Amino acid sequence: MKVLDLAAALQKAYRLLSLRPHSEKELEKKLREKGFPAAVIKEALEKLHDLKYLNDASFANSWARNLAVNKLQGNRKIIAGLREKGVQGRLIDDAVASARRELPEEEAIGILIKKKAAKKKRTAPDVKEKHRIFQSLMGRGFPPGLILNKLGEREEDIDG
Repeated sequence: MKVLDLAAALQKAYRLLSLRPHSEKELEKKLREKGFPAAVIKEALEKLHDLKYLNDASFANSWARNLAVNKLQGNRKIIAGLREKGVQGRLIDDAVASARRELPEEEAIGILIKKKAAKKKRTAPDVKEKHRIFQSLMGRGFPPGLILNKLGEREEDIDG
């Protein structure tokens, strides 16, 4: 019965990994929810590590890069997402740092502000619009001080 459980657990893991990369904790949780015994889950995860299908460092790097560069999310949102996926602290720090070497938070905020300002055909955003932009960027996980600085720079660009 144990061999059958292991084969079924691996089959489920392969199916999940074929959809998208998963962290070790995330995969462990999903297998546990499917009712697999702890010993079988442990053995399946070891096999996936041996086959190089499971690597939290690689997962964290690609996840952080996708959120930072493609989805233009802030560090707080990236960190929260990786913690939720069960990635450990040092791996998170490295992944965020790596993603930010490609696109710093300041640049991402600048890009988003330009996109939002371009939608409104006005020359300078009014207070209400700035508040909306600020709230939107906060929701994306950017730090308030950095947002305010970039909104201030943007205003100077428009006025000057």
